[in-house]
Amino acid sequence: MKFENIKELINIVSEKGLARVDIEKEGFKISIRKENKTIITSDKSLDVDNTKLKQEKKKNEESEVNDDSNMDIEDENAIVVKSPIVGTFYSAASPDEEDYVKLGDKVTKGKTLCIIEAMKLMNDIEAEISGEIVDIMVKNEEIVEYNQPLFKIKP
Repeated sequence: MKFENIKELINIVSEKGLARVDIEKEGFKISIRKENKTIITSDKSLDVDNTKLKQEKKKNEESEVNDDSNMDIEDENAIVVKSPIVGTFYSAASPDEEDYVKLGDKVTKGKTLCIIEAMKLMNDIEAEISGEIVDIMVKNEEIVEYNQPLFKIKP
């Protein structure tokens, strides 16, 4: 197979939105795969409905504010802490331990609020202000998107 033919196959895969093409001809075999940009890994099996994920992503994009912070001021009283990454939300360091924070807890700047696991790396999410936890917007072991609201803190 000529290089031009391979380039043409790659273009077809890209243009048509195909995930994979396998061709075998006269002892020559080629596999072309197009990977998705979002990779979600977990030790648990997931029953995911793609339409629900797309709706959630659209909702998050609509509510996204153009700033680099993972906090957003909502109303005049509460600050929203948002996820800085895509991953799995954990409310405690392990299943045997207590949650980092509960509704009504007073937190200080720098206190760990939760962990978000992304690609087997544990990322501590810390309070950027001192205040009271007035809302916990996700459940333990829930998959969260980038910029998804996690907590509301009243200063």
